[in-house]
Amino acid sequence: MTDSWKEDDCITSEIDWKQNLRVTWVGNFLTGASFSLVMPFMSLYVEELGARGNDIELYAGLAVSVTALASTIMSPIWGSLADRYGNKPMMVRASTCMLFTMGGLAFVPNVFWLLLLRLLTGIFAGYIPNSTALIASQVPRHRAGYALGTLSTGLVAGNLMGPLLGGLLADIFGMRTVFLIVGGLLSVLTILTIFFVKEDFTPLKAGQTMPMKEVLSRVTDRKILLGLFVTSMIIQMAAQSVIPIMTLYIRHLGQVNNLMFVAGLITSAMGISSILSSGFLGKIGDRIGNHRLLLAALFYSFIMYWLSAHAQNPLQLGLIRFLYGFGTGALLPSVNSLLTKMAPKEGLARIFAYNQTFTYMGSVLGPIFGSSVAAYLGYPWVFYMTAGLVLINLIWSLIIFRNYVKVKEIV
Repeated sequence: MTDSWKEDDCITSEIDWKQNLRVTWVGNFLTGASFSLVMPFMSLYVEELGARGNDIELYAGLAVSVTALASTIMSPIWGSLADRYGNKPMMVRASTCMLFTMGGLAFVPNVFWLLLLRLLTGIFAGYIPNSTALIASQVPRHRAGYALGTLSTGLVAGNLMGPLLGGLLADIFGMRTVFLIVGGLLSVLTILTIFFVKEDFTPLKAGQTMPMKEVLSRVTDRKILLGLFVTSMIIQMAAQSVIPIMTLYIRHLGQVNNLMFVAGLITSAMGISSILSSGFLGKIGDRIGNHRLLLAALFYSFIMYWLSAHAQNPLQLGLIRFLYGFGTGALLPSVNSLLTKMAPKEGLARIFAYNQTFTYMGSVLGPIFGSSVAAYLGYPWVFYMTAGLVLINLIWSLIIFRNYVKVKEIV
């Protein structure tokens, strides 16, 4: 355990981390909702801006991927600045910039400006990893699993409700108005962050920030650190691999009437169960060890993906996805809890930023992986191959955690 974590409880007692958790939960919810609100009609908006034929799918895909790619590149830079200036300034920077880049989409005249603003959104993103690093640096060590598990439900809830609200608002007010609504949500987020998030941090001068080499030297186990980064990528890659084909797979299982509605219900089912379970599973992780919980969750994920390939009808698939949601609440929160406990506070924001980079890589690779498998092997094989990917990750995790399986903490 690093020295900075030994003084954990004394330091965090000076700051009401529970209030920060409540505010950042709302912030994560608004961020998730802001991004997912526009997803249901992005292709239609591209068409409205003048794209035709196959260009619609191309530009709609680019509008999503350029954001993730830019975030992948920029995350380590924002993480380094957060370790120097504090997490709160980076959160305010992210929400303020996204206010203009997301709200500005309402005024773009053509696809070029759409792609440019989506690129800028990715460049200036970072609210979620910085808020995670903030809570991780403030919460008492023995409550990290609970706090980070609870925080993750904010993003899940936002991602869950966003598409449902986005489609409804677009039908009522029009697509451009939805972007203005997103800008309004992000302005609320900026105000909440400025006035209600508290951080006791003294900005460092140039050269005072702990060098990354020293940060890594103080990490408990660097092999486990790399393993957690890759695990974050595979978790996200697996989750995103089934997204492009989910509606088509439901139709393949026999659903004809109300296809989009049923697909929305099945997609939402996993999010609802994840919200219900994340806080509880966080407490379980604090009690038995987050690495043990992560191993169990990876095995559970393997079983759920495998069963999804054997679903005989949409009802079975929906039930499996709902049950799977109870396990997803133990995946990324467990990774975040382990990172919190393994890394020194002086470099925590950078560690989370690099982890976010791997997560973004999974977001980019997942849809490509799933679509490619579906095109050559069929829809069920997407779930088989994804299950295989998770199984490989589980075996690797068992290897890197082999010396810690019998103990509660990695120290």
